[in-house]
Amino acid sequence: MRVTALILSFLFSFSSYSQSDVVSVKEKNNQVSTSNATIDFESKVVDYGTIAHGSDGNREFTFTNNGSEPLIIKNARASCGCTVPDWPKEPIMPGTTEKIKVKYATNRVGKFTKNITLTTNVDKKPVILTIKGEVSPPPNKENTVPTKNTEGSPRE
Repeated sequence: MRVTALILSFLFSFSSYSQSDVVSVKEKNNQVSTSNATIDFESKVVDYGTIAHGSDGNREFTFTNNGSEPLIIKNARASCGCTVPDWPKEPIMPGTTEKIKVKYATNRVGKFTKNITLTTNVDKKPVILTIKGEVSPPPNKENTVPTKNTEGSPRE
């Protein structure tokens, strides 16, 4: 008997809500909470071009928060250990331009394409940045080392 009374009480209380109340609760629960910050990049790709083996692997991605709230970069993760990102850890205020620095290990010869995945408060979907290029082989040491004189006397 108590269970029946409890069920009836529940049904009567639920029926006092209008259909629009139920819909608005559903809409509210389905909303994705994002901030009014933005992360607008000059370019999401940095092309190193062809660079020398062992050369400077540092590059930068420049971005601006054009939103109305602070931008927070929660994490920046590279696709491999040969790429190291460095990003602002403090909130980026609206209207501020900042940089994400990236260092690629240029001791690796050949073509490369690497991604940096950013997690921010802008959207639940991560931002993907890309670096690409080609590292040329080191100079051939055989051509740069003097050859021995086979006659035994010093070279002139």
